[in-house]
Amino acid sequence: MKKPILALIALILIVSCNKKELKGNLNITGNVKGLKEGTLYIQKFVDTALVAIDTIKIDGNSHFESNLDLKSPEMLYLFLDRGVSNSLDNNLMFFAEPGIINIETNLDAFLSGAKITGSKNQDLYEDYKKTTSRYKDENLELIEKKFKAIKRKDLKAIDSLTKLQDLNLKRKYLFAVNFAMNNKDYEIAPYIALAEVYDINVKYLDTIKNAMSPKVAQSLYGKKLTEYVANIKKAN
Repeated sequence: MKKPILALIALILIVSCNKKELKGNLNITGNVKGLKEGTLYIQKFVDTALVAIDTIKIDGNSHFESNLDLKSPEMLYLFLDRGVSNSLDNNLMFFAEPGIINIETNLDAFLSGAKITGSKNQDLYEDYKKTTSRYKDENLELIEKKFKAIKRKDLKAIDSLTKLQDLNLKRKYLFAVNFAMNNKDYEIAPYIALAEVYDINVKYLDTIKNAMSPKVAQSLYGKKLTEYVANIKKAN
């Protein structure tokens, strides 16, 4: 009788340990290839400041894991403390949502080499960035041409390039609005509205707000967008 009882106790202990390890609804796993020693911080915005919600020490093993309780899908940041500088190149954004998310990256290309899987909102955000990067590249080219035009005091060229910049910005904003509308069932929609086109005409923000699914409307960014639009209307 003693052996079955001991086996049952051992099983209960194993199950309880596993429950402790998997505390929370978000499991983040990952690997920073080449990182032998350092500290990783998982951060989130609280008001206007980034605050660490988990700290992971790296000592010999570049793999890491974190278990968090996420109330609503939101943008988190994986910050690498190299012990040298706090460069923006050390802060990796990822759109977290309940479930299992894996982050694979490396020490030399912490941002550009990152591959993030397990989040539909993250997949959509990467699609969004691929398109908007074209608008950013075009704007950089226009800035360079405008700078040269200013140096040679070519007023006609300056005026023409300024109009092209305005047109490029409008195209970028309209794409953001359409993207949010096409993905109204995901939390990426209100996030794009708040982070990318917060200064657009309120009628567009209102359109995105009204298009959100009930689930998204009750999310962190859904509530923030609703409040933001209400405040703008009140001020006007």
